[in-house]
Amino acid sequence: MLDGRVTVNGVTVRELGTKADPGDDIRVDGRRIKVASWRRYLLLNKPRGYVTTRSDPQRRRTVVDLLTGVREYVYPVGRLDFDSEGLLLLTNDGDLAARLTHPRHGVARVYEARVAGVPDAHDLDRLSRGLVIDGERTQPAEVTLVRPRRDAKSATLVITIREGRNRQVRRMCEAIGHPVDRLRRVAIGPIRDPKLKVGEWRDLTEDEVRRLQKAARPD
Repeated sequence: MLDGRVTVNGVTVRELGTKADPGDDIRVDGRRIKVASWRRYLLLNKPRGYVTTRSDPQRRRTVVDLLTGVREYVYPVGRLDFDSEGLLLLTNDGDLAARLTHPRHGVARVYEARVAGVPDAHDLDRLSRGLVIDGERTQPAEVTLVRPRRDAKSATLVITIREGRNRQVRRMCEAIGHPVDRLRRVAIGPIRDPKLKVGEWRDLTEDEVRRLQKAARPD
């Protein structure tokens, strides 16, 4: 490698351990070689007002616009509504993404939902047991009333679901007569990060990736 046969972006490699990115022009004896991109696992705290996709025909801002400096072709794992915020995974690991989003594996998503009014015990029970939406019953959910306001105009629910229907939490709350005013996802399986600021992202640690893989492991 040190005999001048290898170049990176036109510069001859003279030191062992020289690093290169997947997009770099790497050549051996003048012939360009392809370097397989490594797997990347990102955690983003999505703000409201961003579309969870790589591109949008309406030219709205997308979550990819927030990934400054990321060169790999990563894509969102699952959905997070335009008007919702919170944790979102992005990766180029198609196998893990598919397992995380398949309802058969039942990977939990935890949301904090601020709703209009204060749901009573009957409302909470309906959410927990499942509701019929578009002719199909939702799976059982874990629901906790954590913060009713004194004026009874709103309350915060912590809702854990294990399936990913479109706008599911919002539609569940609408079905019991307590529409969502603000929705934030606070956990995806074993992954939480209350210190990650809105609009910021980071790479998952190796331990977090292992725990995600374990959570999405086939039965």
